[in-house]
Amino acid sequence: MSNLPIIIAGGGIGGLAAACGLARKGIASVVVEQAAVLGEIGAGIQIGPNAFHCFDYLGVGDDARAKAVYIDALRLMDAQTGEDITQIPLDDNFRARFKNPYAVVHRADLHRTLLDFCEASPLVEIRTNHTVTGYSRNGGTATLHLRDHGDITGRAIIGAEGLRSPIRGQMIGDGEPRVSGHTTYRSVIPTKQMPEDLRWNAATLWAGPKCHIVHYPLKGGSVFNLVVTYHRDVKEPIAGKPVSKAEVSQGFEHIAPVARQIIEHGDNWKLWVLCDRDPISNWIDGRVALLGDAAHPMLQYFAQGACMAMEDAVCLSHCFEHYDDDEVALQEYQKMRLVRTARVQMNSRLIGEYIYHPDDAKAAVRNHVMSGMSPDDWCNQLAWLYGSNGLEN
Repeated sequence: MSNLPIIIAGGGIGGLAAACGLARKGIASVVVEQAAVLGEIGAGIQIGPNAFHCFDYLGVGDDARAKAVYIDALRLMDAQTGEDITQIPLDDNFRARFKNPYAVVHRADLHRTLLDFCEASPLVEIRTNHTVTGYSRNGGTATLHLRDHGDITGRAIIGAEGLRSPIRGQMIGDGEPRVSGHTTYRSVIPTKQMPEDLRWNAATLWAGPKCHIVHYPLKGGSVFNLVVTYHRDVKEPIAGKPVSKAEVSQGFEHIAPVARQIIEHGDNWKLWVLCDRDPISNWIDGRVALLGDAAHPMLQYFAQGACMAMEDAVCLSHCFEHYDDDEVALQEYQKMRLVRTARVQMNSRLIGEYIYHPDDAKAAVRNHVMSGMSPDDWCNQLAWLYGSNGLEN
């Protein structure tokens, strides 16, 4: 075991979570981030009980709970008819089953929670304005190569730079991510701007043919997060582009007015084109490993991208604590995470096709099956996912 720190490339949720987990085990790390200022773009994210299991392991449970908004249900609506399909109550029974709640939080607030821990820890060093160009392995160490800065050598390197990770590019060489063609528009509005009859304390999904709408409260209920998605067959990736309300509403003529009005109440819409990659069977190269979206980028439909990155961080820190040989630790980390994350990647695609966006007979089957499920049925279906922090599968 080396006295050198572990080098973490990427200061997003996954990278900071890894630094938190390692610090909790007494292991030093250096986090390098390309941006000049650490922060998170985007808006709200949903965090299942498995995320709260991770918060506790990483030492940020109290702060994360203070910033979360605790919703009453996951609510699925038929966007064409405006009718309820099913609800999953997130009540005391749900919490008792999974030992933690389901909640929503602003992405920036979650990032801030992890960053506060890292900034307060003497075992975490953060360097911004550092652009990764690659890595090399040097026997018992690994070296991160940077543009316009000197190389950094550590006992291991964790690539957590997201969908287009340079470390993944060197390690795997699988080129550009898969463009799904699904275009997502996001807006955050004051609660008073949300239609009064839709101010539900729920994560609500309006599912329709080739499209869906999601909304839920954030920041103590003072704002609503709006997400509108349409399968426009876009071929090129786009991230955070401002667009007009007219563009967002294109193709929603077949959607019930009660759902369609949500688009009209949104402001300052921004566009993302969703991308992912196929699951892979290897994320490590000696003392170099991938984490989060760099290892297993997934579509948004399972609401598990950030949760999986935090589970990776839990597992990574666990393995470094329990194995003296760092290369063996990384091999065990991969072994523990590979099947679970691939399952979530694959299910995210399937959920998008068969729950979020089906039409005609497929939609009828969805409505029939899901409307007949009880709260216990839902808990049984989700037990494999929500009952773990990444150490138990």
